[in-house]
Amino acid sequence: MAQSHSTHSPEEAHGSFKWYTIGFVLSLVLTFIPIGVVLNGWLEGKASAIALMIAAVLQLAVQLLFFMHLREEKKPRYNLISLLFGLVILFVIVAGSMWIMMYNMVAL
Repeated sequence: MAQSHSTHSPEEAHGSFKWYTIGFVLSLVLTFIPIGVVLNGWLEGKASAIALMIAAVLQLAVQLLFFMHLREEKKPRYNLISLLFGLVILFVIVAGSMWIMMYNMVAL
């Protein structure tokens, strides 16, 4: 008989309770750090913006790995292509919005 080489049991195919708990706690920490930075004034100016961006990127990574199971697929290349396409759309929307707002401010 062929034996399965998977380390997960069938009920853990999409993550276990422990996996989701770790992801949830990391999400909370990565949410409260920017709140603390902004509300308590722990950092100012450019350092504050950099800390917020780092927390946002880490939050994205936690969401992708713990909740969207990006690395658990048999063919993760398709998920990666979908992710990159989503990031391109996000960039176009954000850059387009900023461009419109900049030229709208000049018109005033």
